[in-house]
Amino acid sequence: MEQTHALGRRKAAVARVYLTAGTGNITVNDRPLETYFPLESLRYVVNQPFEVTGTLGQFDVKVTINGGGIKGQAEAIRLGISRALCEVNKEAYRSALKAAGFLTRDSREVERKKPGQPGARRRFQFSKR
Repeated sequence: MEQTHALGRRKAAVARVYLTAGTGNITVNDRPLETYFPLESLRYVVNQPFEVTGTLGQFDVKVTINGGGIKGQAEAIRLGISRALCEVNKEAYRSALKAAGFLTRDSREVERKKPGQPGARRRFQFSKR
């Protein structure tokens, strides 16, 4: 199997995922997954596509990611891995990943701050007199 490339996005994070057949090594920005994501919950989010499809430990993943926070980055990697798995074997993996909701890009973004206000929707306190 040759290398498969996919792109995942979430909020301001963009993940380029390269999937190859291997032993389950995941490298994020040239660092092991355990050091890049110290929280167990974020490592779980990254590994969810493999658990859903039953391919845990069958693929090596190399990720380059920039932008966003660690939660958005983990979810961008999850989308990228899911898309790459679909390119590897669409018939076997697509239905399981689609049912789990891993192929849908979460389009929610931060609303911009408006001029004359302290936030996007928040207004300064009204004073009648």
